[in-house]
Amino acid sequence: MKIFGLNGSRKFAERIAKSMEMKLSDHTERKFSDGEVYVKSNVNVRGEDVFVISSLYEDPNHSVGDKIVTLYNFVSSLKDASVGRVTVVTPYFAFSRQDRKTESRAPIGTKYMAKLIETAGADRFMTMDIHNLSSIQNGFRIPADNLEAKNLFVDYFTNYSRVGDLPDNLTIFSPDNGGMGRVRRFRTALEKRLGKLNTITVAQLDKERLNGDEVTGDEVLGDIRGRNVIIYDDMIASGKTINIASEAIRLHRGSVFAICATHGLFVGKANENLADVNNIVVTNTVSPFRMKNHKKLPVISTESMFAEAIKRTHEGGSISELLES
Repeated sequence: MKIFGLNGSRKFAERIAKSMEMKLSDHTERKFSDGEVYVKSNVNVRGEDVFVISSLYEDPNHSVGDKIVTLYNFVSSLKDASVGRVTVVTPYFAFSRQDRKTESRAPIGTKYMAKLIETAGADRFMTMDIHNLSSIQNGFRIPADNLEAKNLFVDYFTNYSRVGDLPDNLTIFSPDNGGMGRVRRFRTALEKRLGKLNTITVAQLDKERLNGDEVTGDEVLGDIRGRNVIIYDDMIASGKTINIASEAIRLHRGSVFAICATHGLFVGKANENLADVNNIVVTNTVSPFRMKNHKKLPVISTESMFAEAIKRTHEGGSISELLES
C-alpha cells in the first residue's frame, strides 16, 4: 500500500500516514511557467494499492480548479503506470452543493465530478459528510464511501468540550430539510453515549433559497421553546444560514448552545456574519484560515478516522462498523 498527499493537502495526509505508522510516498508536483501543472509519482506503483489524498477547497496557494486538474492528472498517470488500485480520498468534495438541477439548464456538479474521477481511472472514492448522500451513491459507478463526523462531535461534547457540561434539555437543529437525516444520526449517537435515550429532540428551519444564494425563513418545525439547541450541519460557507437559523431559534424562545459543521469554509462575509456567534466547532477537512479568530476556533481532527478507513479499505474491513455509534 502507498499513500500520496497532493500539495494542497500534504500536511493533512502526513498526519494520516503517521497514524498508520507509514510515510507518504514521494511525488513531484509543480507548475510550468504558463501555469500548466506537472505531477508524477517518484516511486514504483505497479500492482500497488494506492490512496491519493486531496481536499478540494481553495486555499491560499491552490484554487479548486488547480486541485481538480492535479488530482485528475495524477490519478491518470498512476493508471498508466500499472497501479493495482487507486482510491481517491477527498475529505472535502468540491461542487457537493450542486447536487441537482435547481433551475432550467443548471449544472449538476457532483455528477460531473464523479464522471471526472472515474474517467481518470479511480477504482474507489472516499469523502466525509457529503452535502447530499444520494448524490455520490447515484453519481458514482465505482464504490463510494462517505465517512461521518458525528462520533467525533460526540467525543468533543462528552469528553473534550470547552463549552461546559451539556444541558439536559437538548435539541439538535438542522438549518434545512436536507440535513435532517444527518441530525437524527448525530442525535442518536449522542443519546447512546450519554446513556439517555429519547431525551434529545430534533427540529429544523423551514428555509427557502431565493435567487441562488439568497436565503430566507424564520419558521421552525419542532418545539424548541426553553431548549438548548445545537445547530448541526455539513458545512458553514458564508455563515448567513447560521445567522438566520440562530435568529429563528431565538424568535421561538430557544437558546443556541453550540454550532457544529464538518466543513468550515468561512467564505465571503463569514467573519462579519459570525462575529456575534459563539461556540462554533468544525473539523479540519478544510483549514479555517479565512477566520480571523481561527486560533480560538475549536477544530476537531479527522485524520485518525481517515487512517482507519484507509486501513479497512486496504485490508477488506468494514467501513459501516467504523461509523457505528
